[in-house]
Amino acid sequence: ATQPRLKLEDIYIAVKTTWRFHRTRLALLLETWVSRTKAHTFIFTDAEDEDLSSEGYNLVVTSCRSDHSQQALSCKMSAEYDGFMASDKRWLCHVDDDNYVNPEALLALLSTFSQEGDVYVGKPSLDKPITAHELLEGNATRKVQFWFATGGAGFCLSQRLAEKMSPWASGSHFERTSEKIRLPDDCTVGFIVEKRLGVSMVHCPLFHSHLENLQLISQRSIPHQVTLSYGMLDDKMNSIEVKGSFSVEEDPSRFRTVHCLMYPLTSWCP
Repeated sequence: ATQPRLKLEDIYIAVKTTWRFHRTRLALLLETWVSRTKAHTFIFTDAEDEDLSSEGYNLVVTSCRSDHSQQALSCKMSAEYDGFMASDKRWLCHVDDDNYVNPEALLALLSTFSQEGDVYVGKPSLDKPITAHELLEGNATRKVQFWFATGGAGFCLSQRLAEKMSPWASGSHFERTSEKIRLPDDCTVGFIVEKRLGVSMVHCPLFHSHLENLQLISQRSIPHQVTLSYGMLDDKMNSIEVKGSFSVEEDPSRFRTVHCLMYPLTSWCP
């Protein structure tokens, strides 16, 4: 039996942000790629925003703290997981508010996997597995090593795998698991998948975070990348190099330029 073709609506795209960035980082995403995936993009934040809600965005206001602590991050990831599990979608894809998502490339990537399989796909930011010390009963610890997909580049989980993660990821379990290894949210996902479930992460070079040198992505390969990013690296702006409609001053992230290359008919593209 052939499986039904995967559609964009089958993908639950979760964007993690915070109220401080609603008018800056998030606004840039809403103007660019989210405008094309609005119905199935869910924005996880920590404060109500009437303007956004009234414009029809799926704003999920968590009761998480608004700092960048391990606890606040794990709290939001846990909310993303629970939000996905309550939906009927086939894939959960997590991104940060400094990521550009190419929906067509994302769909093409996820379509290559068995839709009934256990899939965890993303890109590590380290060149080797991370080592953690898992807290056991009675103050003992054990050394564990596993790969994890960096949250800042985005990653995806199949519905089948997400269901199996439930004992460690649903409700308050996620934060508890995170505390056991004393590592952030993205590491916790890798720990649950690789160490609790014995499923290996699929390493994919098409996801990108600001922790890598984004200048290395060639302009002609941009339409094939699943995610892009921007940010500060070694006190310099780290963004992709792309020629197009906007100067670097007008568009430091290069997201508007990329968007106009991909969707030249967009109303605000020159």
